[in-house]
Amino acid sequence: MCTLVMAASSSGAGGVTATVTCPTCDHTVPQAPGTKRTICPNCGNFYDRESAERPPSYRRTRQSNPARLPNLRDNPDNGKSKGGSRLQSIANFFQNLGPVRSSSSNNSQERRPSAGSNTGVKSELPPIADEKNLTNAKKKPSYLPLPSAGPTPHSSPLGSPKNDPPGPDKPPRSPGPAETIQTNHLKNATAEQLRREVKQCCESGLWRSLHDFYAMTFDSFIELNAAFKIDPSQEYKTVEEPGIKFDYVGDIYHILLSLPNNIQKEVLKAIINNLLKDKRPHSKDDLRAYLILLQNPQFTSQSTYIIFAHLLRQIAALSDHDHHFLVHWIRKMKPSVVKAVLDRLHNFISVRLFPPKPQDLPPLSKCTWWIPSATKVMALFNASNNMFTPMVSYIDFYNSSLDHLDLMAEYYAWQNPNSHSGFSFCQYPFILSIAAKRSILQKDSEQQMIVMARKSLVAKVQRRQLPDIGMLFLNLTIRRSHLVSDSLHEIARKQQDLKKKLKVTFSGEPGLDMGGLTKEWFLLLIRRIFQTDYGMFTYNKTSGVYWFSSFPCDNYQEFNLVGVLMGLAVYNSINLDLHFPPSCYKKLLSPAVVPFNNPRATVGVAPVSLLDLNMIQPDVAKGLQNLLDYDGSVEDDFGLTFQISQSEFGGLKTIPLKPGGENIPVSNENRKEYVQLYVDWVLNRSVYAQFQAFYHGFHSVCASNALIMLRPEEVEMLVCGSPTLDMSELKKVTSYDGYTAQDHTVKFFWDVVLAWSPDLQKKLLLFTTGSDRVPVGGMAEMSFKITRVSGQELLPMAHTCFNQLVLPAYKSKRILKQKLTAAIQNTEGFGLE
Repeated sequence: MCTLVMAASSSGAGGVTATVTCPTCDHTVPQAPGTKRTICPNCGNFYDRESAERPPSYRRTRQSNPARLPNLRDNPDNGKSKGGSRLQSIANFFQNLGPVRSSSSNNSQERRPSAGSNTGVKSELPPIADEKNLTNAKKKPSYLPLPSAGPTPHSSPLGSPKNDPPGPDKPPRSPGPAETIQTNHLKNATAEQLRREVKQCCESGLWRSLHDFYAMTFDSFIELNAAFKIDPSQEYKTVEEPGIKFDYVGDIYHILLSLPNNIQKEVLKAIINNLLKDKRPHSKDDLRAYLILLQNPQFTSQSTYIIFAHLLRQIAALSDHDHHFLVHWIRKMKPSVVKAVLDRLHNFISVRLFPPKPQDLPPLSKCTWWIPSATKVMALFNASNNMFTPMVSYIDFYNSSLDHLDLMAEYYAWQNPNSHSGFSFCQYPFILSIAAKRSILQKDSEQQMIVMARKSLVAKVQRRQLPDIGMLFLNLTIRRSHLVSDSLHEIARKQQDLKKKLKVTFSGEPGLDMGGLTKEWFLLLIRRIFQTDYGMFTYNKTSGVYWFSSFPCDNYQEFNLVGVLMGLAVYNSINLDLHFPPSCYKKLLSPAVVPFNNPRATVGVAPVSLLDLNMIQPDVAKGLQNLLDYDGSVEDDFGLTFQISQSEFGGLKTIPLKPGGENIPVSNENRKEYVQLYVDWVLNRSVYAQFQAFYHGFHSVCASNALIMLRPEEVEMLVCGSPTLDMSELKKVTSYDGYTAQDHTVKFFWDVVLAWSPDLQKKLLLFTTGSDRVPVGGMAEMSFKITRVSGQELLPMAHTCFNQLVLPAYKSKRILKQKLTAAIQNTEGFGLE
């Protein structure tokens, strides 16, 4: 909101002149009575944005020499035409923009002036009509003398392609009669007609017709709707149908990139004029126009970012009601178009944060609204993508350049809005990559570890006890013969220490835990608990996943242990070989933060569908789908009621799916309700007690607000690691001690390993690192070392704490393969050298 200050005028005794102060840069300028400025002449930001509509600011660094939009309101004291001065200032600014490059602009050639030519001769922008002539301009637009040279197939809209006006050595040809007569034959032209017109213009050098078409099409929001609406006579005021010819929009923009400079610049100028006419409230035609302009590929170029930023700002400032329409309309766009828009938004944010040429952009301190506006527009696409079946992968919303920010500063700003007001990327977690979220979660865990260790130290000192190093860790002593019982007892006894760094000792073994013993403890315990004869989980061979057993039991402590194991794995950055379905991680985030001081709160219950059941019991899901698709009488042919039967202690138990369900027959009218209740029973109600214990076990360790930022798929990746196993990537990051990459033994090793099956490769990974899982970032994020040792008769050895393989220099590939295979298939336990 602008600030008006009344001050005494120096030109008149006792007179007062209002001044207006920009809310962004604090620049104050005079304002004559009865007038109102729109845009600050210093930074180019709007004055009349209400604070509630302005996106929160985002400040990083200060830069000098700001490039800014001109003052769009003329000085009321200069005596010039208000509309003419305002629009002409935009034209003057726009002529100084750099070139927009299309994807194939590298193939274009520029006409260079000869040595004796006047290098100051440039293609002039078409004059923009005065405000008083805007109405007439729609009927009869003004033109430049168009150049006679044909366009290059990939000309640059703002640069100097070969179709610029020739120099003094070759004066421009006078326009012929066909150019002086306004041509409207392209109105409502199809994409194919426009392509033929482009071909004819290339041959004749006369571009008047295409210039007219694009000037008229982008002249106003009304013209945009007239050109791109399916039926211009219809209003299309529902969320189901935007009424936009999206294919035609793509064709028009594709053709635009191949046209001469002045036509492309005419389109950008028209967009500026349209943005200046921003009015409230917005009609549905305005929303359609915004969605059409958002697809403009010209905004790929950094030279158009100032215009793009104002477009994004106006879209971000729309009301929630308008956003609701845009979210639904975006779903009508092709996935390739959505991906292209996301790429432009990512580039816009990345270039604004890390500009390759800072002098080409305004200082970040003067355009703090750029990044929040772009991120909020991206949030509309994310909301649309998550409504039903995704149009693009959630990974397409990741911006990897944000990995280089101070992520913990972003996280703390998000956690403490009172002391760090403003924008934080953590408010929009879809834009943060899994690597960024993992980094935040790990550092947050480390901070919690430090806090717990400090509390233990203070408690020791207060009790006048001698501090020892062991109090800084969660120390577990486990007997291999009593793996599950000892683990349960140790974890139950040391609940207060779960947020400390984990260290494991196996009774009777001298191994020191530098990470390897912890990995083996996780591996052995998970294998034992998930055995089907143990009774905690059921395994479906078709889907290849485990699910919680619905049999009731007296004590659910072991389910709590599994949750604690998963939490400790994430907390200590260890990947587990778990095979839970995606719905498990969705339930684990329902809610993402445990309700405070409310032990009776419902947890672990998530909305589920037939698709979720198909991941666990595909045969049952197929039968339910057949029930939904059945054409005959469901009640007569199936004879079902609203109840479910399950075996229990050798007998069959019948459970109603809703009150009185045993007396309610399933019919064609209520079969959808029956299927939904059946799925909810299998995935939520029948295993509620088991999953509740599992949920509280996980969150007893990973009680972090960072979990709110995670998707279920990302939680699975943090727990289980990346599913991609690429040993060639491991080869690239391997270091050597006593060997070089050119040694015969090393070459033998990689020849053998790369030829192995994935199962043997996993066993090698388990042998050398203590885990057969790949980190989130893939093999490229691992550290792996091969060390030379003497002794041809020895088997290979490994230091799992350091991901180190000790490999003798075997004489042949056959011996190496034999020894290495024996080592990875017959190993368990640790010793000291």
